[in-house]
Amino acid sequence: MNAKKWVGLCAIIALVAIVVPGTRYIFHDRKAPESEVRNFSAHQEKALKVKTLNKDMDATALLCTTECSKEFRKLMTGDTNKGAMKAQSDKVAHMMSMHKHMVYISWINGDRSVERGALPDKTASQYVADAKAQVKAGQHYHSKPFMSDTGSRYMVLGVPSGKNNGIGVVGVINQDIVMQVERHQKRNLRLVPYPAEGNYRIESVEPNTNRETTVRNGEDNGNASHYHVKDVVVHFQDKLTNKQLEQIKQKINAEKIQRIGDTYVFRSKNMDADKMVHYFQKSWKTEYVEPHYLYLTNETAGDSADIITPNDALYSQYQWNLPSIETEKGWGLSKGNDKVIVAILDTGVQADHPDLKGKLLNGTNIVDSNAAPNDDVGHGTHVAGIIGATVNNGEGVAGISWYNKIMPVKVLDSSGAGSTYSVAQGIIWATDHGAKVINMSLGNYAQAEFLHDAIKYAYDHDVVMVAASGNDNTDRPGYPAAYPEVFAVAATDAGKNKASFSNYGDYIDVAAPGDSIASTYPGSQYAALSGTSMASPHVAALAGLIRSINPDLNNEEVMDIMRKSAIDLGDKGKDNYYGYGLIDVDKALKSASNYTTALQNFPSQTERRLEAISRRYKAD
Repeated sequence: MNAKKWVGLCAIIALVAIVVPGTRYIFHDRKAPESEVRNFSAHQEKALKVKTLNKDMDATALLCTTECSKEFRKLMTGDTNKGAMKAQSDKVAHMMSMHKHMVYISWINGDRSVERGALPDKTASQYVADAKAQVKAGQHYHSKPFMSDTGSRYMVLGVPSGKNNGIGVVGVINQDIVMQVERHQKRNLRLVPYPAEGNYRIESVEPNTNRETTVRNGEDNGNASHYHVKDVVVHFQDKLTNKQLEQIKQKINAEKIQRIGDTYVFRSKNMDADKMVHYFQKSWKTEYVEPHYLYLTNETAGDSADIITPNDALYSQYQWNLPSIETEKGWGLSKGNDKVIVAILDTGVQADHPDLKGKLLNGTNIVDSNAAPNDDVGHGTHVAGIIGATVNNGEGVAGISWYNKIMPVKVLDSSGAGSTYSVAQGIIWATDHGAKVINMSLGNYAQAEFLHDAIKYAYDHDVVMVAASGNDNTDRPGYPAAYPEVFAVAATDAGKNKASFSNYGDYIDVAAPGDSIASTYPGSQYAALSGTSMASPHVAALAGLIRSINPDLNNEEVMDIMRKSAIDLGDKGKDNYYGYGLIDVDKALKSASNYTTALQNFPSQTERRLEAISRRYKAD
């Protein structure tokens, strides 16, 4: 093996993640001309990253407070008389067992109370006393964050019942998650040598700089869910024959039947949705049967679409990203299929996170073959939630896919880094175990032939591979994103502008939301993170939905659909900052359900490979 190949084999694939929280989601009032993008000094570049870091920390703290307030309100439902004190004590104990960051809870009912847990120090005791007084007076209470003698961060929260009846809950919340986000973001935005504590040595690179733009608050997106009382949506395991379809028409007295891919929407003249759901579940082999959700809008004729707004607790206030790519409309066409597996090559995933319940396959741990692929960093769990957090369960956040299964493949260690070998091995393992889509929110600037061989293996086995471009605001190609077989993703903010940190270049395929993205986090919590690492899983989830609505598509056709359906941003046509544009879930799924192979103006895989070879030749 020559020296060049040896260097390639040993190159490090360091995590290219972006962590971003944000309460009111920022978006830019104008789009900076592309000529301005490179005009920042290194000092200004660092200032932008520090600003993003602080925003992420503040937003994660707010997510924590919002979720805890919702949980505390659950303790105020049900019987509150004197005989119910034991039951209330059990409810408090159960909640604390499910939410380890709740270190102390006091349920108050007038002069009576149920207390569980321990106060960390005297500062907490004083804040708790103040909170109890405020709650008894019917007032909300929120202390400033404080550090204990042990170095942990806490805050005290008081939530009254809202009826001025002296009933309420006071709790002490451990917010070490905020400091975890701080450490995570410092590494991923390269504000500190990375990975400083890991087993690897990597070379720092000097990216180009980006220009800051004016920002303002975005709008909340809060709507109600509805479904048609005489409609049902059915995805059958096997294709229906004409005879079977006629049988169904007669049984349910069908008034109208619509078909999108392998999914049918049946409307009955007289049978309600509940009875039809029971009939199809009992009499037919189905992937799923569900009500037909809809939302009536004032769109122009011929452009109407059902809109599904989830009831997840953090959705309307925090998840700007899903409506911005028309996910709510797209759900009217496909919510995924549990036979289409999306693998996540990352730091692992929290296996028992309540918002990922039933969504995870067993996966594997490449770093330690004797251990489960548990997340000891936080990044992989966050990526998993963007793809597949449970939708419409009234809890936490909503993922893009309702039904696709997630396969965690741990290829990055506790420092957030992994070798070329571990990533390549993870690609091969996921491919051999049925993954149809692989998300890689990781990367570096070194090419490695071994990794590329693994990528070509997965590509030849019809896998769609999606990767983050990187967070250094540079046009230097990052890998694996820049390999021609891989679908490369840049990041946008809520104003549909290039995110300040996002890498760019002629290898970018599309852009997706990557700024202040709320998602699942270890400890059964939620965090807001920014980065192309957050943008990439939006695209991987879309690929999973496309392969669910039309399983006959090959990987290149899936990628072509995502390019062709993207909303053009920046310079007209494909450009270095957005590729073909911002993904559009609704348009992509419509295209996939009626796909023909006669696509024009999109490079073939051979052409893309030749372009990549040309770029490498010029670079050398």
